[in-house]
Amino acid sequence: MDIDAFVAVHQGEWDRLAELSDRRRLRPEEADELLRLYQRTSAHLSMVRSVEPDGALAAGLSARLGRARTQLTGAGENVFVSTAYFFTQTLPAAFYRIRWLTVILGVVFVAVGFSSGLWAYHTPYIDQLMPAEERQQYAQHEFVNYYSEHPNSSFAAQVWTNNAWIAAQMVAFGVIGLWVPFILLVNAVSVGIAGGVMAEQGEQAAFWLNILPHGLMELTAVFIAGAAGLRIFWAWVAPGQQRRLTSLAQEGRRLITVALGLVLVLLISGVVEGFVTPADIHPALKITIGALVLAGYWAYTLILGGRAYRAGIRGDLGSYDAGAHELTA
Repeated sequence: MDIDAFVAVHQGEWDRLAELSDRRRLRPEEADELLRLYQRTSAHLSMVRSVEPDGALAAGLSARLGRARTQLTGAGENVFVSTAYFFTQTLPAAFYRIRWLTVILGVVFVAVGFSSGLWAYHTPYIDQLMPAEERQQYAQHEFVNYYSEHPNSSFAAQVWTNNAWIAAQMVAFGVIGLWVPFILLVNAVSVGIAGGVMAEQGEQAAFWLNILPHGLMELTAVFIAGAAGLRIFWAWVAPGQQRRLTSLAQEGRRLITVALGLVLVLLISGVVEGFVTPADIHPALKITIGALVLAGYWAYTLILGGRAYRAGIRGDLGSYDAGAHELTA
């Protein structure tokens, strides 16, 4: 094939393709023309590559086809716009969907924790649970030192990693239905018994001072993860008119948003636990900081999330990322 003759014959079509590709808006007839030119130029590129695959002409045609493809299919959404949409619409709506289940799990957790603490405080078998010397050592040294024996930054990172792992397990294994209640029960009993031992040793003030600043948001994040896991479990137990796998996939896509959001929530909680809890500041200020973090979460969820939810947003992936849905009766 004579490349020079081929260029002379088709240069006008390629120039017209480039012209239409650079326009901001196209009339219907121009869009049809762009599509025809795109198809022709694609065929031309194949012919050129069969003769000069690495030549300048092939590279130039590829670049023009790339611009035309962007004009035909639309450019991808700006990353800053999509990020802002995620944090102002998608994520708060996903949190809002599970708000009541989050509260229910929190109430049950607190009830079990207080019951365990009262049992540990009043039981005559406390020495079998933990000898008197160990209880004294735990209450007067180990419990408080836990928050200050490591550098603040490394301790915050350790806490963040550990809590994120627990939350990830609850979301991922929530589908089996038993993992979430088990994890919540174990943690509620552990926290409750720790509080009971501290109270029995006369250190209940130290317990609350070291638990409340970070625990308000940290435990709430655990309840959120548990609520997400149970929603995934319920999606296949009661799928409605959908097939079980379809319902499970849809709920999983929606609640993966919760898992991503919990990374940030637990990061904030870890920073509070690493820097605020062991800080040498007034106890009331520590608890106030923890309460403000928790209030910020619920304001974010109820205000932004409620508004997005009423607008029809459910925290699911976009239609392109989610893929096709199978319609069933």
